[in-house]
Formats: sequence, C-alpha cells, structure tokens
Amino acid sequence: MSRQPEVLWAQRSEKVYLTISLPDAKDVSLKCDPDGVFNFSAIGVNGDSFSVTLQLYGNVIPERCKTNIGSRIILCSIQKEQRGWWPRILKSEEKPAPYLKVDWNKWCDEDDEEYSDSDDGGVAYTGDDDESSDDGGMLCELFPI
Repeated sequence: MSRQPEVLWAQRSEKVYLTISLPDAKDVSLKCDPDGVFNFSAIGVNGDSFSVTLQLYGNVIPERCKTNIGSRIILCSIQKEQRGWWPRILKSEEKPAPYLKVDWNKWCDEDDEEYSDSDDGGVAYTGDDDESSDDGGMLCELFPI
C-alpha cells in the first residue's frame, strides 16, 4: 500500500500550483488529464511507494502543465482550461485529506492578482522559454505517461 506525501496548493486565475514534498524521490511519474485528474507516484528515499490522485475542481490543459523535480520537492504548474478562480482545489465538496494543504507562501487573493500577474511566489524553476506562459519559461513541460 502506498502512502501520500504532503501536497501544498495555491492558485491564480489561469493556473493551479501544486508542491509535493518528497525528498530524494525516485521513479517520479506525473500525469494530468483534461478532465482535471492529477496523478503522482514516486518511490521515497527508504523505498516506500508514494502516490496521490486528485480530481481537481475544473478541467485543465495537459500540454500546458509543467513541472520541476527538485531534490526535496516536486513543483507543478497546471494550466486551467478556463480563466477564473476556483472556490476550492477539488471537485468534491468534502473536507480534503489531511495531506492536502493551502500553500500560504504562494497564495494570492483574487483582488491581489492584478499586482502580481507574473509572480510565481519567488520559486526558482528551470526549463525552456515558452512565450505562451506567464511562468517566464521557468518550468519544464509535464508530459503524460
């Protein structure tokens, strides 16, 4: 049976940001489906299996979803299909699992977004420049597996 890593989330009108805390993750697998299903799996430092499946509130554009796998965390930028603020991260109205938490370091209120449209919360990403993204080309593309 696999365990769930801590997942932090924040949003902007066009994107959802997920930060998965899993130091020294190996065999990382990420998939984002158009209907908003996000799947993550990896092997932890002690050989434990970790996985998370989230049914996001709305539809997303998989080819515009990007990720950066670091030594301690996995950062994901998920492009919403329609611009707008989601009332919650998950489609379900039930209380989220305890491993899913708000990322207050990246959080931006709807009213504050106009002042920080290109701000990614001070997080350093890497990757090729993609003019269609407000990430400034700082994330790598997330390809479905």
